[in-house]
Amino acid sequence: MRIRRLNHCVYQVMYHIVWGTKYRRKVLKEYTRVDLVKSVKKVQRRYPTWYVHELNIDEDHVHIVVEVPPKVSISKVVQEIKVQSSKDLRRRYKYMDRIYREVGIWEVGYFVSTVGLNEKQIRQYVQKQGEEEKGVDVTTEYS
Repeated sequence: MRIRRLNHCVYQVMYHIVWGTKYRRKVLKEYTRVDLVKSVKKVQRRYPTWYVHELNIDEDHVHIVVEVPPKVSISKVVQEIKVQSSKDLRRRYKYMDRIYREVGIWEVGYFVSTVGLNEKQIRQYVQKQGEEEKGVDVTTEYS
């Protein structure tokens, strides 16, 4: 994970996101996974400040590790990826239309957690705030 810069901020914000197929149906076969990856890349091209670091697709759920600027809400990231991939998969694989009819192929919700310094490192950093000199790089201080 690296530190990124925009005009008015310096950031290091990464998320692990998981969402499943509607009703946890095992519809993400090997051949559909290729198109799902293409859909995620399409979203990434549309938003060049979003960086997909990892993507793993199981038969009934998706894991993604993504880095986005702090001004972007994680719900926006999930929405963009789920909407684009749902459109692309349903367009390409007609059997998904028969399975899901009017509802989307993805569950409504998702799981998200932040990725970064671990809790122990953060606690040590906060505890030593009064003792440290200015300009210390927290990302390497407790590695």
